[in-house]
Amino acid sequence: MEMNGARIVIECLLEQNVDVVFGYPGGTILNVYDALYDYEDRIKHILTAHEQGAAHAADGYARATGKTGVCFATSGPGSTNLVTGIATAYMDSVPVIFITCNVAYPLLGKDAFQEMDITGVTMPMTKCNYLVTDVTKLADIMREAFTVAESGRKGPILIDLMKDVTAAVTDFEPLEKAEHKNSGRLKKLFDRKSNVVVIPETEDDKVEQLAELVRSAKRPMIIAGGGIISSDASEELKRLAEKYNIPVACTMMGLGSFPSAHPLFPGMIGMHGSRLSNTTCAKSDLIISVGSRLNDRVALNPARFNEGKTLVQIDIDSSEQNKNLKAGLNLIGDAKNILTCLNNLLDEDDGRQDRWFYALNQPTHLTSASNHQDFLPIEIIRSIYAIAGDNVIMVTDVGQHQVWTTQNFPFSRPRQLITSGGFGTMGFGLGAAMGAKLGNPDIPVVEITGDGCFRMNCNELATVEHYQIPVITIIFNNGTLGMVRQWQSLLYDNRYSQTTLDRGPDFVKLAEAYGISGYSARTVSEFEASFREALNSGRAAVIDCRLGIDEKVSPMVQSGKHLTEFLLN
Repeated sequence: MEMNGARIVIECLLEQNVDVVFGYPGGTILNVYDALYDYEDRIKHILTAHEQGAAHAADGYARATGKTGVCFATSGPGSTNLVTGIATAYMDSVPVIFITCNVAYPLLGKDAFQEMDITGVTMPMTKCNYLVTDVTKLADIMREAFTVAESGRKGPILIDLMKDVTAAVTDFEPLEKAEHKNSGRLKKLFDRKSNVVVIPETEDDKVEQLAELVRSAKRPMIIAGGGIISSDASEELKRLAEKYNIPVACTMMGLGSFPSAHPLFPGMIGMHGSRLSNTTCAKSDLIISVGSRLNDRVALNPARFNEGKTLVQIDIDSSEQNKNLKAGLNLIGDAKNILTCLNNLLDEDDGRQDRWFYALNQPTHLTSASNHQDFLPIEIIRSIYAIAGDNVIMVTDVGQHQVWTTQNFPFSRPRQLITSGGFGTMGFGLGAAMGAKLGNPDIPVVEITGDGCFRMNCNELATVEHYQIPVITIIFNNGTLGMVRQWQSLLYDNRYSQTTLDRGPDFVKLAEAYGISGYSARTVSEFEASFREALNSGRAAVIDCRLGIDEKVSPMVQSGKHLTEFLLN
């Protein structure tokens, strides 16, 4: 059948079972939005307040559901407003398809109104991107983009369409998703076994080497990263840990891949990791890293991280192998496949590693350093769990509130925590929370943010109210850029340069101006009453929690120091 490019875009989204798109229209993408008008019964569009909010919402949707998110934007500033969101998804390996439209092809390169080489801008922060100048290739590119985004190490894709491509007409043949690999460009991709599509086969001899290392180790430990969640390998991880009594520490992105309440869980590892987790790592003789790039927030001092131990790195992306640390054994492949093979090779625990971890006898979680004993961040986190229970998704912005949440909330399952780990994007939270809630309508979604972060995304309250998205936003309002102030306190002689936020707005009044319930809390009892009322209402709410300006995150290890050299205990 004949169809213009704009309708082909929408039809291809339907082939991929896309049911929600986040975006913001503009001149060059108008043909796509005009086509979308006829599909409103099948694809829900969320008009955000800003393109960056749309990018984060598509990202949050993808993280919380395991599906691929979709985001629309127009050319020029519309496309560049996506850049931070694209980089955020890229750093945490999140599959999102960003679709932008550019000026008509004859105007390309002539500095036309709102022209931007967005494929050039985003090349370093996408798994791959496409500049579409021929409508006959559009359907295959759309299908290929989803396949690449979802295969191997997942990641964001950008498709930039010329405006005249969206208007041009060509033959279109609808296909079921299962048929894509046998058509057009995708057939060529599969035939040549491109690494961006085909997961590397597990090397049996290396899995056998790993099994022998596990058998002979006296103090083994596992570091679980976000790759465990991406590959749906949590059950295989738990089976391995329980079989040989191996403690499992999680990176921030790996939280939820192993139950926090499990006796083999020492806590988060790294700069703000628990004392038990960091100490366990230091004392281990074998570290099995799964789905983590072991970056500078985990291996703060690479030269000392491997002292007295063997490091095994399991990762689907060969470029991550030995990038930050030199491993004694590298296994390239899907974490679920490799852990399944490993479990099949290992017998039940023979006692050689029996309970070495428990002998360390340290608490798994430490509270934050505090000068205000009446209203602590940890008490807010505990109250959320006490009232909402385990059936909740926690979304955070970036800063002290993020670390208090990741240290203290008892995550029990994958995709329960949505946070920007790699890029550390302030302003991520509210958009991501909207996406998470739309992807999980039956699960309460709580956004934890700081007053600095919330100023960057509070415009999305308009989106929350209009679409009646019942996200509960909790502001850890300490009147400062808390994490930066903490560094200034500890390392810069209390020279608080441009971190004090002694200014508006009144967040309760701001919420009410958007038609959303606002609460102010200065004690635990006030917070609990507000949170319980907000949760029971089934509607969006903002709770402004006033905390002391000098509340600190602890533990804390300074960059470049060994994991056990705590700057704050």
